[in-house]
Amino acid sequence: MEKINIIDCPLEDVKRHLGGYGSIFIIHDRNVGEIVERLGIEAKGIFPIEATEERKTLVTLLEIEEWLLEKGADREAFVLGVGGGITTDLVGFAASVYKRGVKFGFVPTTLLSQVDAAIGGKNGVNLDSYKNIIGVIRQPEMTFICPEPLETLPYQQILSGAAELLKTFIINNKDNEYVRAVNMLVNIHERASGGSADAAVREYSETLRELIAAAAKVKAGIAGRDPNERGERRLLNLGHTFAHAIEKNSRESVSHGQAVSMGIILAARLAESLGLTEGLSERLEADFAACGLPVENPYGIDTLADAMKKDKKADGNFVHFVLPLGIGRVETRELRVEDAVEALTRKFCSPFTENVPY
Repeated sequence: MEKINIIDCPLEDVKRHLGGYGSIFIIHDRNVGEIVERLGIEAKGIFPIEATEERKTLVTLLEIEEWLLEKGADREAFVLGVGGGITTDLVGFAASVYKRGVKFGFVPTTLLSQVDAAIGGKNGVNLDSYKNIIGVIRQPEMTFICPEPLETLPYQQILSGAAELLKTFIINNKDNEYVRAVNMLVNIHERASGGSADAAVREYSETLRELIAAAAKVKAGIAGRDPNERGERRLLNLGHTFAHAIEKNSRESVSHGQAVSMGIILAARLAESLGLTEGLSERLEADFAACGLPVENPYGIDTLADAMKKDKKADGNFVHFVLPLGIGRVETRELRVEDAVEALTRKFCSPFTENVPY
């Protein structure tokens, strides 16, 4: 069991937890400079980056490495990444390979990164729009889950992380968090439709914080038991094989959170196509749509096939598809992409029509 250290604390306490590290270097999304200031850390250097999917490449990775070298970071350095999932992916990868590995930690500032991207030690970059093809698995020393960044997070950013939050509770629904999360997100979405999104997010801040803590605990437990993704950890990829293919085909115009939402629906439909469950996709579609999440893949399923074959989860001619069987019940199935496409199209519709409900 690998220990994953998650610390739930206000921003002002992060400095205290890092008191034992002499040389701290901060790399942050340039949009969260105010949060970096609030940390109050006397860093040896602070490096803002453009945290976009287009910049999540080896080019940016090398820029970070060159900056660390220029600033004199040695093997005792501690690198702190502050930002969303793109930032934590880049910083974790950079620290893992700089001088063969220095210690690092994260202050994730988005819902998506707090419940998923910053937890579990997966760090990497994209190659030719294929998601996270180059990277390492190495755990941060600590991940700080701080409430303050979410207090001012725009509603669209909350929505972007909503699918990952729901995904976690589709995998593990021990305390009925799925229904609680859906109810919260539906209420926020309804308020958002009336122009009161920010007020709704503030109103549900405590509920959101509790759900984030529960989701982080689920992911940390799974990743700790299976750090190298040889078994149970594959379940965390629910919806992601489809999602990464959607992102690839969209040329990054579809966000990761939106793609995961569509991907989970596709996974549920595939499970039904294989006769493993019945009616689940309709329930998830209704729940996700009520939360304001997209449910329809805008591409023909055949156009996703090539990208799925090159997915990092592919094993020879097979891909490990994660299939939901119910709320709190998922399993993996090794399938050829062609067989998955055939099953989906046989039950749902033509593979060659775009803008259809897959």
